[in-house]
Amino acid sequence: MYGRILHVTRRVGSVVGRILVYVLLWAGLTLLIAAAGIRYYWGEISVGQMLLNLVSVETDGGGGLVWVGVLGIGVVPLLVTVGIAAWQFFRRRKRHSTGAGPHPRRPQWILRTVSTVLVAAVVVGGTTAFASSVGMRDYIESARSEYDLGARYVEPTVTGDEHKRNLVLIYLESGEATLADDQLFEKDAFVPLKEATSASDGWQSVDDLQQYRGGGWTMAGLTSTQCGIPLKGTGSTAGSSGSSEPSDDVDTYLGGITCLGDVLGEHGYTNVFLGGANSSFAAKDTFLGSHGYSEVKGLADWRAAGEPEENFRSDWGLSDERLMSHARDEIDELHAEAERTGRPFNLTLLTLDTHEPVHVFDYCAVDTQSEVTSVYSCSMALVAGFVDHLKERGYLDDTSVVIMGDHLKHMSAGDAFHEQLDDHANRTIFNRIWIPGGSGNSTLLRPGVDQLNMYPTILEAAGLALQDREAGLGVSAFAPQVPADSAQAMEPDSYAELLDALSPAFYEKAWAGEDAAP
Repeated sequence: MYGRILHVTRRVGSVVGRILVYVLLWAGLTLLIAAAGIRYYWGEISVGQMLLNLVSVETDGGGGLVWVGVLGIGVVPLLVTVGIAAWQFFRRRKRHSTGAGPHPRRPQWILRTVSTVLVAAVVVGGTTAFASSVGMRDYIESARSEYDLGARYVEPTVTGDEHKRNLVLIYLESGEATLADDQLFEKDAFVPLKEATSASDGWQSVDDLQQYRGGGWTMAGLTSTQCGIPLKGTGSTAGSSGSSEPSDDVDTYLGGITCLGDVLGEHGYTNVFLGGANSSFAAKDTFLGSHGYSEVKGLADWRAAGEPEENFRSDWGLSDERLMSHARDEIDELHAEAERTGRPFNLTLLTLDTHEPVHVFDYCAVDTQSEVTSVYSCSMALVAGFVDHLKERGYLDDTSVVIMGDHLKHMSAGDAFHEQLDDHANRTIFNRIWIPGGSGNSTLLRPGVDQLNMYPTILEAAGLALQDREAGLGVSAFAPQVPADSAQAMEPDSYAELLDALSPAFYEKAWAGEDAAP
């Protein structure tokens, strides 16, 4: 009886052990493939970026990455694991059916050792690769930080709006100013837009506009420049009971933060957003709708409007040529309405063509060895054409314009220009600002600021006066100096640690829709 129990115990232990090995193998393969996918499509990302994008993926107009993820992360590791398990099963079954005895002790021992080492290598390698790809070490260090973003956050306070004016805000997908260096690249891809926004005509720019530390994707670009804070999601409130990330059944996105559309809406503005991609991707529509935008148009709207299929790129959405055509119609209507009612407007646009892998539409003539350079140039020419439309219609007489990249160009394994950009000492974001009646003196703008400072800068460009010229963590670039207690007055290392800090109490209120201001 004892022998039988011992035999059953050993048998169960053997089966459980095999199952555990296969589970570990599956987990290691999943992490390894996920890490490779992240590196290929995005480069190194943050834990926050991963969590925020996981909860709001889309199968249409979201880069086509959903099905790649389902196949690469969900199916392939499972098939490989099942295949190995099946091979081992039939191998043992064949050996028993042929009456072959067990292998000699030494070869069997060697085989098991090699198998164990290989499985351990896959598990350790996959875990290490994944942790490195999402910046897990930085995330753990930031969790230990004593800094609290809430201690430096400033609720925007408008002290006057008698000079408020219309606003056009244009985000250039991956609009990195470094690409204008014709010593590094085949040509300056920004020439068409530079010519349409020259300093001699009164346009200004922030020299060396920096991507904020921890940023680098579209939603981070939108929220940093419109809310003045780093974008952090679930990881910021780990262990809390509050909802801290957007999902399909959440009605608000950073509802506890006062953002650009909120402030403009409180002062009578009509806020409209036009983009070529799926508005639901990364919960962009939820963010905009949560913060004062009454109209958000994207991929579904353009399809419903009858746009021919050739005007779309299959992975993301509507071409910049058609987006700018719709933008011209939209601003004609908005400006006419503003003149009739006296109510100003904010028209926000987000381009698409320059998102890699780039798609060459028929209207873009490739005249460079790298298609990416030509596509950038074509996109900038289309934006320049929209600026020319503003000039021709006289809209620049009463409308401010802010043009800027949403983030630096991605440097994932599948992207172009690693040789030129990987070790570049100062990668910056392209930007241009038009203020009706302004002097055009670029020295009026404080150089070297990051995206968080663009929030109060945009508000001032719209003609609103701000208390201490602050909003969020930023200070307007029009302000030559910063308040002593501002986050912008901190030492660089301290400021970097502040931006990295998880600040759980602050973000819990921000995502829960409570007032996050101290």
